[in-house]
Amino acid sequence: MIGVTVSDWAAWAPGLEDRAAWLDWAKAPWSPYGDARPALTEVPAMQRRRIDRVGRMAVQAAWWCSQAEAQGVPLVFASRHGDVQRSCELLGQLSHGEAMSPTQFGLSVHNAVAALYSIVRGERGNYLALAAGGATAEAALVEVAGLLDDGAREVLLVVYEAAMPAMHQEFMDEPDATYAWSWRLGRHGVGTALTLDWAADDGAAACVPASGVPAGLASLQFFLSGTAERQHRADGLCWTWRREHGAS
Repeated sequence: MIGVTVSDWAAWAPGLEDRAAWLDWAKAPWSPYGDARPALTEVPAMQRRRIDRVGRMAVQAAWWCSQAEAQGVPLVFASRHGDVQRSCELLGQLSHGEAMSPTQFGLSVHNAVAALYSIVRGERGNYLALAAGGATAEAALVEVAGLLDDGAREVLLVVYEAAMPAMHQEFMDEPDATYAWSWRLGRHGVGTALTLDWAADDGAAACVPASGVPAGLASLQFFLSGTAERQHRADGLCWTWRREHGAS
């Protein structure tokens, strides 16, 4: 079991662009979807043009959650699928014998969004990008705990997804959604204390799978709603999120 404290949070999705909207959403969650993108006014226009929609969402959520004076804070960017739309376009070009753009290829790799964020923020600290299937949010929190154990004072976590291309829809095993959220995490201090535990999934009825929204977004809904516990089955494990007794 691991434990962390969320000292601040931010999120962005089409139709959900401020905290009040997200808190209302948490009471009756639904999967956000659409072509809207954040303004990302914090980033100069020349740099902003290089960042596509999924990157803008992640960078916006991370920027809102970052402390202006914080430098060298480790970053964990987590996405189950990453910028799969860009990857599909590149593969389509390759299948037709067309030359792929080196720039587009560089922006399609899984750590590209984290790299872009570090560039626009001038961050020189450690960052990592991960994908862990249906348990991506949980795996990201395990990585955060490891960084905190290694001595980091706090870690910035960013979880994001974009809607999947049409060719992938038949393979989806959870609702499709477009969103990005960020938590600033530490071991102690003022904030909401959470624990995450896991055990082999033996099919016990006690582990109730999430429904209605994708797993990564359900983790944010658990946090915002004030629910005491959330359980999630993924890839042979049953994950249990809990809000520590007495935590705010």
